[in-house]
Amino acid sequence: MVEGVRADLTVRQLRVPLGDLKSLAAVGPPPIDAVAALRRPEGVQVIAEIKRASPSAGPLAGVPDPAALAAAYEAGGAAAVSVLTEQRRFRGGLADLDAVRARVGVPVLHRDFVVSPYQLWEARAHQADLALLTAAATSGAELAVLVRLAEDIGLTPLVAVHTREDVVRAVAAGARLAVVSARDPRTLEVDRRTFAKLAAAIPDDVVRIAESGIRDAGDVAAYAAEGADAVLVGEALVTSRAPRRAVAALVAAGARRRPASHPPR
Repeated sequence: MVEGVRADLTVRQLRVPLGDLKSLAAVGPPPIDAVAALRRPEGVQVIAEIKRASPSAGPLAGVPDPAALAAAYEAGGAAAVSVLTEQRRFRGGLADLDAVRARVGVPVLHRDFVVSPYQLWEARAHQADLALLTAAATSGAELAVLVRLAEDIGLTPLVAVHTREDVVRAVAAGARLAVVSARDPRTLEVDRRTFAKLAAAIPDDVVRIAESGIRDAGDVAAYAAEGADAVLVGEALVTSRAPRRAVAALVAAGARRRPASHPPR
């Protein structure tokens, strides 16, 4: 997947010079405070994701109007909207990011396999508020550079982790938000015990987010009990016939239960 991302990135770099992206980023509106949006005392927040396909499940949904879907998510109570922009496996694109940003007032996450500073400038030029960084796809030094650059240009970096080693590198790099993926990025297998294993290793000042394998309100409640501040949900929402109600049900589940070991901060 990373090799494909690099190939597509080369094409975009030839088409749009870095200087143009920096100019666009400079004139755009200020980013929304994503940390404040995802860390609220009233309950576990929901990041609702827009994606058409995934490497593990294949095609999921057509999503002919990503802006309308994002609006439904927001109306259901989503605290943020994640937009898959990777083209080959997830069938996304930056046009989806533009459409969503123009429609919703909540923070928008640019989700791709970020391997170059160019992609962070790209995300900010398209008015994203957050950018996903993957600990497993970068060295510790590279991750630190990307985290620092993201923050310097106005993005909130959200670092994806799957192992204790990933957590150590994410914290050392200065991450303020960590998303614990239950899906092993190498095998694509899901182990829903992963969050519980890693939550205690994530400092209290870092927002803890759980993702992968979240199907219903019961899963959200379980992650809430394990210390999650937020959950990131994609497949269950894009395949729902009533995405607004589906998000609202997850939000309600998160509001009912708070972590016993990690009180509101």
